[in-house]
Amino acid sequence: MSTPDEAREPLAPLPEDWTTALAVVAHPDDMEFGAAAAVARWTGQGKRVVYCMVTSGEAGIDGMDPDVARGVREAEQVESARLVGVDEVEFLGLPDGVLEYGVPLRREIARAVRRHRPDVVVTGNHRETFPGGMPNQADHVATGRAVLDAVRDAGNRWVFRDQVEAEGFEPWGGVGQVWVAGSPVPTHAVDVSETFDAGVASLRAHQAYLDGLGWQDFDPAAFLASMTGPTGSTLGVTHAVAFEVVRMTWD
Repeated sequence: MSTPDEAREPLAPLPEDWTTALAVVAHPDDMEFGAAAAVARWTGQGKRVVYCMVTSGEAGIDGMDPDVARGVREAEQVESARLVGVDEVEFLGLPDGVLEYGVPLRREIARAVRRHRPDVVVTGNHRETFPGGMPNQADHVATGRAVLDAVRDAGNRWVFRDQVEAEGFEPWGGVGQVWVAGSPVPTHAVDVSETFDAGVASLRAHQAYLDGLGWQDFDPAAFLASMTGPTGSTLGVTHAVAFEVVRMTWD
């Protein structure tokens, strides 16, 4: 029996006829482990991209107290985003490492969607495994699943109606697609040959986190190229980033 990676269809070019994207991921660094070079391409086209971190990644550095790590990781994320042209970064402040899929998480993400009113939402892999079969991390799964539901929630004025009636956020049903980075079943890809170096710099900006992982021989450029190179070959380019496109509206 073939795995999802082996059975996938050829990747189609990712559509770029949009203006605003909201990236909602669990942790600082989640965008940089694969998708930041695509963001650099889009901001270079004049598109608006907003980052929304569900947590501040405060539980991610074993040798650093979470109260200290929170500030370090938020600062690294802001700088990392700047390197790919993103100047809007928000942190929802939910607890790192113990996120649970459910209504409270959907509520927070729906509020972000209503606040920023994107055409596209980018998120991380919500499936049980990473490409290659390694188990996914629980925060990633919870966040990705909640994003898919929260996008629909945001368009329904009777769901989280306090956001509409008391907080002044109008419903937003304008998200046509959710793009899932790092999915084991990608469907589309975007050429990042010209912005690959910006993606590498963006990942390197998480230096305290990378040091905390203890990966002494970790090379961000080699790591990212190991993914973008094979994906690029499917488009006939040097580097490309793959996404699973989830359609959120009926044709």
